[in-house]
Amino acid sequence: MTAEIGEKVQIVGDDLLVTNPKVNQIESVTESIEAVKMSKRAGWGVMASQRSGETEDTFIADLSVGLSTGQIKTGAPCRSERLAKYNQLLRIEEELGAEAVYAGASFRVPVEPY
Repeated sequence: MTAEIGEKVQIVGDDLLVTNPKVNQIESVTESIEAVKMSKRAGWGVMASQRSGETEDTFIADLSVGLSTGQIKTGAPCRSERLAKYNQLLRIEEELGAEAVYAGASFRVPVEPY
C-alpha cells in the first residue's frame, strides 16, 4: 500500500496492524516497551496513543518521550485530559533544555534513545 500512495502519506494502522500493544491490552508497561523495541527493530514507527475515556494522567507523554516514539496521538487540544498531555510534553522539553532532541523530519522513525 505504501508503494502505491508514496511516503508523503502516513498510514496509522492502530488495531489493524497489531494484536495487543496498548498498555491496557498488555500485561505490563514492560511488555509495552518490548513491543515498541520490536517494532522499531523491524523498521516501523511507533505512535503513542491515549485511550478513549482518558484521564488527565500524563504518563503517556513521559512514555512517548522515553521511548522516543516521535509521535503521540492524543487528539485536538480542546479538553483538559488532552491538554494535560501536551502540557507535560512542554514541561519535559523545558526540563531537558539543550539536551532535548527534536525528531524533525524523522518523526516517523526517530533515533533510538537506548
